[in-house]
Amino acid sequence: MRILPAIDLKDQMCVRLVKGDYATAHKVAEDAVETAKKFLDAGAELIHMVDLDGAKDGTHPNYPVVRRVIEETGASVELGGGIRTMEDIARVLELGVKRVIIGSAAVKNPPLVKEACEKYGDKIAVGIDALSGTVRTEGWLNDSGMDYIEFAKLMESYGVKTIIFTDIDKDGMLSGPNFEQLQALRDAVSCGIVASGGVSTLEDIARLRDMKIDEAIAGKAVYTGQLDVRAAIETAKEVG
Repeated sequence: MRILPAIDLKDQMCVRLVKGDYATAHKVAEDAVETAKKFLDAGAELIHMVDLDGAKDGTHPNYPVVRRVIEETGASVELGGGIRTMEDIARVLELGVKRVIIGSAAVKNPPLVKEACEKYGDKIAVGIDALSGTVRTEGWLNDSGMDYIEFAKLMESYGVKTIIFTDIDKDGMLSGPNFEQLQALRDAVSCGIVASGGVSTLEDIARLRDMKIDEAIAGKAVYTGQLDVRAAIETAKEVG
């Protein structure tokens, strides 16, 4: 299993939210480039970046920051947030991003995902953000009413190789992932699964590893000092 340390960007600053609430945004690091360097030094192979402005309103003031991170550190980066068209995908890939995360657009325009997978293959991931088991969109603000398992199966049928699953209730709460929903997802699809939201201890990581979850995103716990990135990566690589 791989650990993906997270950098969330809002107004070109590194921030964290609680349960996706933009009103809770608070700065957690001075500079995204320096933060990425620390993650790389700890052994990270892929950094998870989110453009919060893009997710909320489709603007992309953070793209220059993403480009700087990639060019100045050599980091492999996946990016999500407000990616809604084939043109958006192409623009993100031009930044040097290795994996593009389609979120709300996958719910609103499923054919986009199919077209993107046909053109870009495993460079496309789909983010499934769920609250009480139903998929949310628009920066988690709107409820689609769609069951997360059925949606995941549909995305896999379109050729999606990676699904990033976030239980919104767990995000930023340092209370552990939703293991039950992740297990149900693992049982339902064969594509790669990335656990997001609530990952906060080495025990969480060991349990996810033993569940055959492929990757886990570490966010708030890293910034509070509760989770050491190097130790997390080592735990993820151990044989359970």
